Amino acid sequence: MSESDPVPGGRPGDVERATALSGELTGQGVHGVVLAYVDTAGIARVKTVPTAKLAPAAAWGVGMSPVFDTFLADDSIVTTDHLGSPDGDLRLFPDLDRLTVLAAQPGWAWAPVDRITQEGAPHPACGRTVLRRTVAEAAARHGITFRAAVEIEWVVGRDDADGDAFVPAVSGPAYGAARQVELSDCAADLLAALAAQGVDVEQFHPEYAAGQFEVSVGALDPVAAADHSVLVRQTIRAVARRHGLRVSFAPAVLGQGVGNGGHLHLSAWRDGTNLHAGGTGRYGMTAEAESFVAGVLGRLPALTAITAPSPASRLRLRPSQWAGVFTAWGRETREAALRIVTGTTGVRDRAANLEVKPVDLAANPYLALASVIAAGLDGLSASAPLPEETTGDPARLEAAEAAARGVRRLPVTLTESVAAFRSDGVLREALGPVLADAVVAVRLGEARSVEGLDDDGVAAAYRWKY
Repeated sequence: MSESDPVPGGRPGDVERATALSGELTGQGVHGVVLAYVDTAGIARVKTVPTAKLAPAAAWGVGMSPVFDTFLADDSIVTTDHLGSPDGDLRLFPDLDRLTVLAAQPGWAWAPVDRITQEGAPHPACGRTVLRRTVAEAAARHGITFRAAVEIEWVVGRDDADGDAFVPAVSGPAYGAARQVELSDCAADLLAALAAQGVDVEQFHPEYAAGQFEVSVGALDPVAAADHSVLVRQTIRAVARRHGLRVSFAPAVLGQGVGNGGHLHLSAWRDGTNLHAGGTGRYGMTAEAESFVAGVLGRLPALTAITAPSPASRLRLRPSQWAGVFTAWGRETREAALRIVTGTTGVRDRAANLEVKPVDLAANPYLALASVIAAGLDGLSASAPLPEETTGDPARLEAAEAAARGVRRLPVTLTESVAAFRSDGVLREALGPVLADAVVAVRLGEARSVEGLDDDGVAAAYRWKY
């Protein structure tokens, strides 16, 4: 992964490298390169260039309007003081270290981009740049690095369903062998494609909801983890299309039932040692790890404006559905918003991590990771105390006990999440004023776009957007 911001003329050595890569890709039958980024609404947007134009793209970038930072999921546009007008241009610079030949899209390669202005300054609404700088600051100020992974859940539907309806393409039960058999050929092709692309798959299995599956991938540095989140979804979609299937990563495809999550797994490290294992705190956490968890816990209501950013997210964030809708933490407690994963004896020094559950795949993964890391680091800096653990389902706590424990429901509307985010100076500073304002404008725009719709209508509005 390129650790420096792109510059006009290209990063040192990039033009020569891109020239060589162009020839190699052409020799492999690759004709075009997908230049990918994720907008504020969580939609993956792209431009593409012929393989022969990879070197000019590495030198001078590829133009795209900054207006996309205030696009909604339905492609309508909102505005802020800085964004949303038809004026201006940005340059998209591919990260050549992450360039990948797409196994499920013959003739294509893929690369994430960083965005700069025409004057050569980093674009203040580029989420990938924000995450890279957040990680760099953590290393410089605290001597801490991170390993992260994003779980991917999706549903597989029939492509011949009427209109935009969702009809599950498999009928087997949750977690059932029958469902795996029904999707066997497609799933095998998916695993082969991901392996060919260098994606380390930990596990793949049928999930709870109708037609739902999940893939877990190995932990990487946060920027690479976010890149993989985008690449894996592109690959899943491409493989499914080749099998005549339709997939959705939307938080909810139906008005009722369990939705699709995008849980974040994150561990903090110093000098090669996992701070979430081998310590004297609860479940082996060090004092710093406990404070990091406390920082995330204390900012969960505001974080949901980033991690659960769609009106459809609220259809998923319901009690007693393992979505983590209360400000609570616990070891292997799947109803708590923060799950402490210790790992099995013998691998805890490598496997222990924090899972953040109120996250779905409508979230921009770069913004989600940057915001969670910023919240955790603020707790670490303040030596924030981690409150008492919650076991069982927090929804079953009596009101007085929940209040005494500090267990409260996360925002039930997107506007409530926005209000919490607006009042959170740490998160707004982490994103910067231009991007923070874009988050507010886009979230409120999404909320307005579904006014008057019932749950089924909200689900239908976003069903095939992600």
